[in-house]
Amino acid sequence: MKASPYLELGYVSRAHGLRGEVAIRALDPSSETLDSVERIFVRTRAGEEKVLRLEGLRPTPKEDIVVLEGVASRNDAEALVGAKVFVFREDLEPPAEGEFFQGDLVGLEAVDVAGNTLGRVEEIWATGEVPNLVIRAQGREELVVPFADEFVPSVDIAAGRIVIQPPEYVDAGRKGAESGGGPEDAE
Repeated sequence: MKASPYLELGYVSRAHGLRGEVAIRALDPSSETLDSVERIFVRTRAGEEKVLRLEGLRPTPKEDIVVLEGVASRNDAEALVGAKVFVFREDLEPPAEGEFFQGDLVGLEAVDVAGNTLGRVEEIWATGEVPNLVIRAQGREELVVPFADEFVPSVDIAAGRIVIQPPEYVDAGRKGAESGGGPEDAE
């Protein structure tokens, strides 16, 4: 599996002000990636693709307000709303041993420890201390797994596979739970 030259960072959520600024919301709310790059790649909802240079950046709690070269008016900024925002892999420090770019996990085939296919990593939700992998397969219930060693024993980006040990939820505190009894079995 060949790595893409781009990593998805987020999307343009809205135009800001009258001078062409845009708000970029990162998929990972704690991401500081825009602080370390000089250019981004955008793909608009209409499919237009372009490279834009960053001329200014103001972080806010939910998004970054960005000034982009060539985006000088509110109309220019509004044309970018909804565009996916990518950064160039070559502009980033490579991840350390045992670390991964979150964008590289999307699209991996997820298998359990016995090698049975669970589906594909379709999304990553960064809603807590660790990101959550969202695994989907046709005809199966969506599986959300924390990206932690306990639940993800191995990742092989080159092979396009990730091994998942799904969390087991214990139905504790109910009489009859061990025998499969329902709430009506509780005293």
